[in-house]
Amino acid sequence: QVQLVESGGGMVQAGGSLTLSCAHSERTLDTFTVAWFRQTPGKEREFVSRITWTSQHAAYDDSVKGRFTISWDKAKNTVYLQMNSLKPEDTAVYYCAAKYGIAASDNRNSYRSWGQGTQVIVSS
Repeated sequence: QVQLVESGGGMVQAGGSLTLSCAHSERTLDTFTVAWFRQTPGKEREFVSRITWTSQHAAYDDSVKGRFTISWDKAKNTVYLQMNSLKPEDTAVYYCAAKYGIAASDNRNSYRSWGQGTQVIVSS
């Protein structure tokens, strides 16, 4: 199982930016997809963005499209989520997840490896 460790969360004012990092244990994940999900109390964990190792193809939920950018630095074994123009509704615990295979999936149940989460708070 892939080990994932998130970092970079914090508190920021609306309109600000944060960059989350997800460091993975394996040197290559050439048949994997890594995704970011987020969760607020009382709600289900929801898809934010995903990227594949091979094609670097990225996908985003409509709520973050145009504001968030996912990227993968293979040399550093790290997936990043650059978050710009943050809104109070982006406040959540953000989780990094990985699944074997490059088939597109926004379903949290498809992902078997999870990080511990990092808190993001956006104040108005």
